[in-house]
Amino acid sequence: MIKKFCFLSSAPAELLKAAMKELGLSARAYDKVLKVSRTIADLAGSETIETGHVKEAIHYRSLDMQR
Repeated sequence: MIKKFCFLSSAPAELLKAAMKELGLSARAYDKVLKVSRTIADLAGSETIETGHVKEAIHYRSLDMQR
């Protein structure tokens, strides 16, 4: 279901891959960031997940990791 509803074009996908390497995120964290990105896109009224949506989701995840 994630692959169906959370499709990323090349730019957002590259951003997420880079963040995974830099932050040391797990596959589970990748899925969570992807789901949050989809939610942010939905709230913005966007059909697709854009780079800004992924950036915002990564930011939320990095805040979560600081606790």
